[in-house]
Amino acid sequence: MPTASELDLSRQLALFDEVPPAPAPAAPRVPVRPPPSPPSPRAAVPEGVDFVHPRAQRELRLGAHRVAFELRRARRRSIGFVVGPDGLSVSAPRWVGAAEIDAALREKAGWILRKLHEQRERARRLAAARIAWGDGALVPFLGARVAVLLDPTATGVVLEPANATGEAVRGTLRVALPADAAPAQVRDAVQAWLQRQARRIFDERIAHYAPRLGVRPRRVGLSDATTRWGSASADGSIRLHWRLVHFGMPVIDYVVTHELAHLREMNHGPAFWSVVRSVMPDFEHHRGMLRQQPLPAFD
Repeated sequence: MPTASELDLSRQLALFDEVPPAPAPAAPRVPVRPPPSPPSPRAAVPEGVDFVHPRAQRELRLGAHRVAFELRRARRRSIGFVVGPDGLSVSAPRWVGAAEIDAALREKAGWILRKLHEQRERARRLAAARIAWGDGALVPFLGARVAVLLDPTATGVVLEPANATGEAVRGTLRVALPADAAPAQVRDAVQAWLQRQARRIFDERIAHYAPRLGVRPRRVGLSDATTRWGSASADGSIRLHWRLVHFGMPVIDYVVTHELAHLREMNHGPAFWSVVRSVMPDFEHHRGMLRQQPLPAFD
């Protein structure tokens, strides 16, 4: 069996591997179970919507929709489809004719249209979440939003909580900058404040969950990775993405718990998920929020 020194100490672990089902509880003497809920229907694609790739060379109609797609010829044996932020890209062998490509697209029309619609909706949500860096900007923080107030008389960056609770805007983030400060200045000041809050909150949540899981992380650092919310290494190091502070505390707790659990199980097997579930039985719900909630671009 390899020792810790022989392991890959920088192994990064994703948060979205398949989760095995929770162990079934012991059956009661007279089991009473509600009927299963029907699966949620997929969002319908609005009629007559056009989907046009910016580098489109060909187009065809799929039902009521015009789909203009990028066609790339490649050394491959079959026709491949990729639906990304720009639209539909098709890769096809050089010997496959246009009629055969169109037939393959029509065969997969339902999947293609659904994915194109999902990408368009995601782009819409991202645009709505974009921050206009300046006085009055709204920044997501711990599941709510705080309003930026540029105040040259302030000291640093200070959060003043709102008097009322349950509102969309939970407080004012007073930033020591003039009203005409450049957007990049405002962004950098707010980002530095968010990173300080992330460090404080992560330390608090790790101190709460580590004893419950029976682990002692050696180092905790902030991450700015583009594809991972957190990572754990076999040497006991944990890194957490500072932008987790945009989410509510249950989501932060899930990622913290996930990475701490890796200090006991350096994998995503059933034993690992049992460790996570031991302190967060409903973690699947909070895990899903990481995929569903778009975050604003910091540009």
